[in-house]
Amino acid sequence: MPPILPDFSSSVKLKYVKLGYQYLVNHIITLTLIPIMIGVTIELIRLGPNEILNLWNSLNLNLVQILCSSFLVIFIATVYFMSKPRTIYLVDYACFKPPVTCRVPFATFMEHSRLILKDNPKSVEFQMRILERSGLGEETCLPPSIHYIPPKPTMESARGEAELVIFSAMDSLFEKTGLKPKDIDILIVNCSLFSPTPSLSAMVINKYKLRSNIKSFNLSGMGCSAGLISIDLARDLLQVHPNSNAVVVSTEIITPNYYQGKERAMLLPNCLFRMGGAAIMLSNRTTEKRRSKYRLVHVVRTHKGGDDKAYKCVYEEEDREGKVGISLQKDLMAIAGEALKSNITTMGPLVLPASEQLLFLITLIGRKIFNPKWKPYIPDFKQAFEHFCIHAGGRAVIDELQKNLQLSTEHVEASRMTLHRFGNTSSSSLWYELNYIESKGRMKKGDRVWQIAFGSGFKCNSAVWKCNRSIKTPIDGPWADCIDRYPVHIPEIVKL
Repeated sequence: MPPILPDFSSSVKLKYVKLGYQYLVNHIITLTLIPIMIGVTIELIRLGPNEILNLWNSLNLNLVQILCSSFLVIFIATVYFMSKPRTIYLVDYACFKPPVTCRVPFATFMEHSRLILKDNPKSVEFQMRILERSGLGEETCLPPSIHYIPPKPTMESARGEAELVIFSAMDSLFEKTGLKPKDIDILIVNCSLFSPTPSLSAMVINKYKLRSNIKSFNLSGMGCSAGLISIDLARDLLQVHPNSNAVVVSTEIITPNYYQGKERAMLLPNCLFRMGGAAIMLSNRTTEKRRSKYRLVHVVRTHKGGDDKAYKCVYEEEDREGKVGISLQKDLMAIAGEALKSNITTMGPLVLPASEQLLFLITLIGRKIFNPKWKPYIPDFKQAFEHFCIHAGGRAVIDELQKNLQLSTEHVEASRMTLHRFGNTSSSSLWYELNYIESKGRMKKGDRVWQIAFGSGFKCNSAVWKCNRSIKTPIDGPWADCIDRYPVHIPEIVKL
């Protein structure tokens, strides 16, 4: 029997070679400057103080030249610091925890489906198959109006859900931060599918009697990635309004959007979307730096709306019976993959260390010049981030990103557990995931977090945060009463 060759790909020595390469490339400037500084120091010591003084005197500088040089240095420094973007701090945030009375176990969901769709057993069976493979748990929640048979999606009940979710999150944020309503300078509310008049932002202003000169915005129709669009908008506003506080509220109101028809593509959201919301306080005040949790580093937005398939892959429309619902097309994951590829192409140069960028560049040149069949190099984003918050849109979304980004089970744990405990809460899911990481005591000072979200249109948006301080395990919040049970094993199929 011929001798078996060692597996060089998993060799310990190869691992150290890679680590050495990463250290060398990532610290090339430091490693170059150190010998130069040592050489200069040795030369200065060799010359001695008299030679250095003679060299200085030989320059023949007069007072005017010194003053002009000093003025130039001060002018350049002033221009630099005035043009430097303001630092945006995430002071704190709060997530809505639905009441236990809104809980929808699998048995309850399927019983309601059988009663509502009693004339269409195939649709009931389809929903059961989706639920079995969804990755959701038994504690996800739907608003009270959906618990009726048949559901009662009235305007009054939709407003009631909005008030419950938004006001609960806002009250919790005020309690955690000590923020007073009159201290809010900017308010942004995003809710994709429920856009009443007056707007939800006006509802918040009325409830808390906010100032008359507040800058308020209400974003609708922008899908599950609207939360990061709101963060981006808040960042831009805080750049031009100094010494200001901004509050962002991200939610999705389920009540008016629960589909009661028979189209399978429209029944899918019923199985995945659940109640949820979050309120986030941002500030550009330097006084908030000390107590803030995170600092915003980057926001990258990608929009594929120019492509017809991408535009229509998540589409609100009427079915053949005139019932309105959200249609999810089969090519959704392929389109999401293309959007992600475009997004990380922009994000990569901003966050990846030089070692990863160099390997990617070498591979790209090799494929262009030598052999197009070379396997493309996928950058190791684990070198750039300690934590990943992937939008909990569904099991397939998390699986696809874990595969494409080559992430470990622990890296996607927060996303999978959020989907299991709370379901797809749309734009607010990223904040439940961040709170999961904090509740596990894993967030340390200097850690970098990558939030990735997808939304109709089709959009892929991402944000990068850097932790300002080691965060103590919170004693309250949505995970407070269940974090000890997580992570849990989620089977591929839960037989109902």
